[in-house]
Amino acid sequence: PISLTRTPMYESQSVVFVQSQAGSTVTELQQGSSFAQSRITTYVSLVREPVVMNPVITQLGLDTSADDLAENVKSSSPLNSTLIQITVQDPDPVMAADIANALGASLAAAVERIDTPAGQDQSAIKLTRVRDAAAAYAPVSPNIPLNLALGLLVGLAIGIGIAVLRSVLDNRVRSPRDVEELTDRPLIGAIPLDPKAKERPLIIQADPLNPRSEAFRSLRTNLQFLEMDGGHTFVITSSIPTEGKSTTTLNLAIALADSGKRVALVDTDLRKPKVAEYLGIEGGTGLTDVLIGRAKVSDVLLPWGNRSMYVLPAGKIPPNPSELLGSARMQKLLDALAEEFDVVLCDAPPLLPVTDAAVLSRVTSGAIM
Repeated sequence: PISLTRTPMYESQSVVFVQSQAGSTVTELQQGSSFAQSRITTYVSLVREPVVMNPVITQLGLDTSADDLAENVKSSSPLNSTLIQITVQDPDPVMAADIANALGASLAAAVERIDTPAGQDQSAIKLTRVRDAAAAYAPVSPNIPLNLALGLLVGLAIGIGIAVLRSVLDNRVRSPRDVEELTDRPLIGAIPLDPKAKERPLIIQADPLNPRSEAFRSLRTNLQFLEMDGGHTFVITSSIPTEGKSTTTLNLAIALADSGKRVALVDTDLRKPKVAEYLGIEGGTGLTDVLIGRAKVSDVLLPWGNRSMYVLPAGKIPPNPSELLGSARMQKLLDALAEEFDVVLCDAPPLLPVTDAAVLSRVTSGAIM
């Protein structure tokens, strides 16, 4: 876009030949040529001086100053030559050629005035324009193809740099490999994303042949290998809310029950319990009533789904969840359930907001993140 909005600039170039007018013998001519070459650098610089610029501005009637005109003029001399190249850029190709030719003539006149020794009629150096500038047919800038190519290369380099920087600075867990690099704990399952998970949280019951259902069965199988040391009470948690810990707990419990295991599912999320809502059971009485001695476990432990699966809802939300979950009564309850059931799963709150899951992990066989 920048290239397309810039004013096109046209370039023209005139060439001036510098020669010595002194001497008739070969030696004198060689000395004169050496003298002319020694003056080239001075004449190249003289092109952009007001003594050369001002006559051109007056001659062509330009509405500019010598300094402003000099910004669009370049002068140079090829190595070991007596040629001066005067290059002019202007939005008008004809004006660029006219300025280049006028500068050549003005330079010759200025040199003749400046380099004429006192008491002599002519300068020892003569400047002759040997190539007139012509109006250019195409602009030299902006060079749209080149600018586009450079823009693509710079954009690509910046994009790669940003991508590398994001990768280096990114500390989020995105894949099973990230988990394996962060911890020496075993990875026991990978559950695929289901955009409709909220509509059908109990996927094993709603669609037993779904790939997500099969992933929960794989999780069930891997979890059974972790029971080799005799422990079979697990707290299931996550880092933050809405990561799917409750639906994972429910589907895992159903998968375990379908395999013939006697499963006890305890809703230990005493802040925002979801188990009763997902299973469609009454959750007004449950774990909190047992912990404060208001009810017996056998009275509030509910069978569910024509399976060997029993559910202990959270009950009423207490003001001190962490204290209740870390109490001796809670440990006795889990020990009693572990003796009666093959697997006990505790659906706990996320770890970052509260410490409930960390408290529970001390009285269970392990924590599943």
